[in-house]
Amino acid sequence: MLSKERIGELIAELTLDEKLSMIHGNGMFETAGVERLNIPPLIFSDGPMGVRLEFEKDSWEKKGLSDDYVTYLPCNSALAATFNRDLAYETGSVLGEEARGRRKDVILGPGVNIKRSPLCGRNFEYFSEDPYLTKELAVEYVKGVQQWDVSACVKHFLANNQETARLEVDTIVDEEVLKEIYMPAFHDVLTRGGCYSLMGSYNRINGKFGSQHTHYLSDVVRDEWGYDGLIVSDWGAIHDTVEAAESGLDVEMSVTPDYDNYYLASPLKKLVEEGKISEELINKKIEHILTLMNRLNMLDGERKPGAYNTEEHRAKALKVAEESVVLLKNDKDILPLDKKMKKLLVIGENAEKLHALGGGSAELKSLYEISPLMGIKKLLGGNTKVEYAKGYSCDIYRGDEDEKWQERSLDLNYVRVKSSEEADEKMKELRKKLREEALAMAKEYENIIFVGGSDHVPGHDSEGDDRLDIKLPYEQDILIKELLKIRPDMVIVLTAGSVVDMREWIDDTHAVLWGWYGGMEGGTAIAEALFGDVNPSGRLPETFYHDLSECSAHAIGEYGKKDSVEYKDGIYVGYRYTDKNGVTPQFPFGYGLSYTTFECSNSEVNEEVSTVTCEVVNTGSRAGKVSVLAYMKDKEDEPVKVLAGFEKIYLEPGEKKTVTVNVTDGVVKGREYFAVV
Repeated sequence: MLSKERIGELIAELTLDEKLSMIHGNGMFETAGVERLNIPPLIFSDGPMGVRLEFEKDSWEKKGLSDDYVTYLPCNSALAATFNRDLAYETGSVLGEEARGRRKDVILGPGVNIKRSPLCGRNFEYFSEDPYLTKELAVEYVKGVQQWDVSACVKHFLANNQETARLEVDTIVDEEVLKEIYMPAFHDVLTRGGCYSLMGSYNRINGKFGSQHTHYLSDVVRDEWGYDGLIVSDWGAIHDTVEAAESGLDVEMSVTPDYDNYYLASPLKKLVEEGKISEELINKKIEHILTLMNRLNMLDGERKPGAYNTEEHRAKALKVAEESVVLLKNDKDILPLDKKMKKLLVIGENAEKLHALGGGSAELKSLYEISPLMGIKKLLGGNTKVEYAKGYSCDIYRGDEDEKWQERSLDLNYVRVKSSEEADEKMKELRKKLREEALAMAKEYENIIFVGGSDHVPGHDSEGDDRLDIKLPYEQDILIKELLKIRPDMVIVLTAGSVVDMREWIDDTHAVLWGWYGGMEGGTAIAEALFGDVNPSGRLPETFYHDLSECSAHAIGEYGKKDSVEYKDGIYVGYRYTDKNGVTPQFPFGYGLSYTTFECSNSEVNEEVSTVTCEVVNTGSRAGKVSVLAYMKDKEDEPVKVLAGFEKIYLEPGEKKTVTVNVTDGVVKGREYFAVV
């Protein structure tokens, strides 16, 4: 690696034009290098769930080759549901090794924005409503990525919690609220996790745009946190040359190929030549860029080799998917199902729908993707006759989504997918036909699994749009209710990135399994959980509400406005709000059943080493994993508890273990601490 002195010498050797070429895009995903000084370009890639497909350098045209298929990892919400730091590290490691194998320098993730409302279209990319769970997993994720000479890029800083008007909305948030809820994950990932780069956000924060915000990028990140890594804008998030130059930002990226017209290109050169901007500001940005390159061993030619689509990566993706599945309901012990059944009917488009190539910048080309239907069939091995009925359909009459949506994404009036009354009528007719076919088939089967949920269609779980509500799309509620009249013991499996309203049928069903977007092996994991090869151990990393009135952002805060959104709910986000106000949600934060039972007792707190210790015993008849959650309260009668630590353990039937949960933020005197399973 180069010394700090040598980096200073390189900066002195660069011309102004060469410096400017390094601080803005010279391609959709790369900056310019300086060949005469052996400084390479910096190459970015999207990748919250795997390294994104290849585009042409100067456009959003897909290259269309066969060399950019990758391992499709479970979404960050699924990873959060594992409550497993080791799996977070392994997920990051897979992503880092594959990014290196694809010759990328910076992978744009993880996203650590707090799930303030279930309507946010990008919630599936984020971990949790809880800052502690988010930061603990994200820190390990980043460490996993960066062991491969690839930089993680934590995003989107700061208070980027809605997609509605994301390019212009002003989020109004008190400083103390930012510090307690919305900043901790960023702080810990940059400091404790050692993340080499940070991405700014599109939105304004208390009046100024996030990607050029002098207070938050310079005063807080640079000065208060002592961060010397790279800060890059979100693509097209810069609006002013002076503010961008004077802030802690280093690199401006955008979605158009007019690179010389970027704010940190010719406009900045003009201001420097006129003496209005000091060249020293540019030198500091170059120092951060070269420091990043030095950390990635880009300047001495001794980088680690990567690899992608390995058997080991696929095994790790499966492991995460298996531990992410959440058993929400299992009355009468309907699950696990008997593998010896003779006939099985699987209903629902999500049983065979593939999700990898969707979601906005989260899209990727998966080497393969096991659907739930395929997972079920391959697990049963042909001894059970498995039939399929679609049951419902997505909005196929709306027309294909614009594949070049990203280059038009800065147009505030752009609509990605359009609809019409004629298309809506056709969809209603098609759904009625599919529903009637499924209901007719259901009468002939004793065993039925319904697989539904959401998808990555704009307006559902996708970048650039928020959900309109939390109802299941495509009239699934109608279908589910009718099916339950025929088979009350029907098992329901849902795949989605955030909360859905289950009130219309939840009291009439006995078994519900939640599967997230589980990656390339998600269907395998769902099948294993359904038939007992895997004992579900996932827990909800967010509150599942009955309706939006139970969510702080909608009950006492603001959400979805296009001009400004005031975070009136303060620190009472997610379960903090429901606890404080005595709200009983559909399913609470941390909820998750198992095919066995566990008991936790004898919680003890050690203030000196900041731990909570308890005894956990498996009181059921199956082996299983369980997450031990440590909470703290300000006082005994305080209704609001806050997650302070967690550990995941494995127990055989009847086995007892003493579990020590580390409270990484330290035990605070005068507060009550206790553990639960």
